Amino acid sequence: LLYERHGEAADVVQLKDLEVPKLGDCDVHVKMLAAPINPADINMIQGTYPLLSPLPAVGGNEGVGEVLEVGRRVKALKPGDWVIPADTGLGTWRTQGVFPEEMLLKVPSDIPVLCAATLSVNPCTAFRLLADFESLVPGDSVIQNAANSGVGQAVIQIARASGIKTINVVRDRPDLTKLVERLMALGADYVITEEMLRKPEMKDIFKSIPRPRLALNCVGGKSTTEMLRHLQPKGTMVTYGGMAKQPVTVPVSAFIFRDMQLRGFWMTQWRKDHAQDQESVAAMMDALCQLIRSGQLTAPACTEVPLQDYRAALEASMKPFVSSKQILLL
Repeated sequence: LLYERHGEAADVVQLKDLEVPKLGDCDVHVKMLAAPINPADINMIQGTYPLLSPLPAVGGNEGVGEVLEVGRRVKALKPGDWVIPADTGLGTWRTQGVFPEEMLLKVPSDIPVLCAATLSVNPCTAFRLLADFESLVPGDSVIQNAANSGVGQAVIQIARASGIKTINVVRDRPDLTKLVERLMALGADYVITEEMLRKPEMKDIFKSIPRPRLALNCVGGKSTTEMLRHLQPKGTMVTYGGMAKQPVTVPVSAFIFRDMQLRGFWMTQWRKDHAQDQESVAAMMDALCQLIRSGQLTAPACTEVPLQDYRAALEASMKPFVSSKQILLL
């Protein structure tokens, strides 16, 4: 799926037949199996993301493929292995590709294909958010907005496996009860709407669990200001997205009297910073694959779409209140 100019995804993305390039000594020929459509993919196509691929570009930053053939200098991969992108900008919306070995990470092929296809962005982000900002211990709590997003669902499950309680904020919607049930089934302790954040009943929650030391924000605007109120003094709020396209507004008192920390996180930057630190990357991947194998981490709710129906998938991924990730089957 190729785009030659930036613009609305459904307008500029086209399905094209291209020759598979010749395999170099350090290259790997990959048959792609499945690739999701993530918000960052859409932003890259629109030209609004901080990282843009040179045009013409193949869409997609995430997915899983099977190795068909390797160049004679390739050491770590062999035919039959499963691989995912090691970094942003691989262009995963394709049936086959030839990539340099260092652009790929091997993943176990005994995990479900949809888990592998959605492993490198959301679960990794959730893992780092929970690990890198506060040293959380079992019994601690975390509050997050957009809890039904891919990252939100992964946070719920990883926290649950570590004995950490989650307070999950979602926007009010027509099928709210269904969504609440789904998040509770994943292991959420509390699911509340943004309106509830402002209500005195919030105090009841903190009778049974401690106030959170960590808040995870991917919305911005009012939602963020309201979440901050419930954080413990000296707590940390990490912003990793801005779906409301509104700034984060913080009362001065939160800084002076409660010594709040505001931090930011971008998975792409973390990968850059840890490019030479393969141990950290491997440890994270191992931990996530263990959780997947034990059934404690599942793929987000997905809608599987054949590649030729890509236009419908792109349109569906832009609709509000969609709690299902569109996955292209390649």
